[in-house]
Amino acid sequence: MLDLNLLSLSQVRRALALSDFDSAAAQRRMMPIVRLPQAFLTDAAPRHAAVLLLLYERSEETHFVLTRRAERTGVHSGQISLPGGRREAGESPVQTALRETYEELGIAPESVEVIGALAELYIPPSNFLVQPIVGFHAAPPRWQPRQGEVAEVIEVPLRLLLDDTLKGAEETTRYGLPFRILYYDLFGHKVWGATASILSELEMRLRATLNSL
Repeated sequence: MLDLNLLSLSQVRRALALSDFDSAAAQRRMMPIVRLPQAFLTDAAPRHAAVLLLLYERSEETHFVLTRRAERTGVHSGQISLPGGRREAGESPVQTALRETYEELGIAPESVEVIGALAELYIPPSNFLVQPIVGFHAAPPRWQPRQGEVAEVIEVPLRLLLDDTLKGAEETTRYGLPFRILYYDLFGHKVWGATASILSELEMRLRATLNSL
């Protein structure tokens, strides 16, 4: 049985540094199961984006932050996501992730220590190749969500990723096709899709690290 009392920032650093880790398999554990229609399959070069998995301590426990997107037009409207967005010309993935987090949540880039990255993830419906960056904020953040873009800030204890009772699956219909989503149930929010796949990689890295102690 995993000892979640050992789940600290030092263990996250160890998890990110694991060698010979199968990131793709870890991501696939929480990917939706669907055969996408031809309209979503393209030979066009993917657009590049980056997101920030921001860690911090609150009430003596490591947390990360998610946001609920405002209800707008677009493929990912209203979904639960990590702060982030499209890379601008000349930006590195780190610069994009920090800029977008500042724009969405008001967290100054210089207050974030970048501690690593997770594997890139391709999102077919939007043709984005996303680079997840992992950062640490030394103090409990004071959120300043951007009106019209961020509808809700969701603070999640990191240990919840390791709670199997908070994982679920459901059958639905998307794009006119049967669609099975796998999700984390976090405070009543169903976290699925690309965000769930990114969190799944971190979860499995943490499990591998804690199991080796």
